[in-house]
Amino acid sequence: MVRPWEADPAASFSRRLGKSAAELGQTSGGSGCPDIWELDNGDIAVIGRDLSAAYTDRLPPDASLAADERLVIIPRSMLVAAKADIPDE
Repeated sequence: MVRPWEADPAASFSRRLGKSAAELGQTSGGSGCPDIWELDNGDIAVIGRDLSAAYTDRLPPDASLAADERLVIIPRSMLVAAKADIPDE
């Protein structure tokens, strides 16, 4: 099956969208901090908690997870802080 979009594993991190987890008080300073990054090809990388197993059976009818996809949760404050960095188009 050919997908209309495929992630490019060669893309590099370009810029953080919003504020870091430390700036938002969403980390204890250890490893594993949520984050949102724009890649050099325009795609977005999200670092968060993998809760695929917890949500798979509760997905809305028009949402699905492929075998190579994960449902990732980030704090609401992180996405709100990134809003100004996300273009309208």
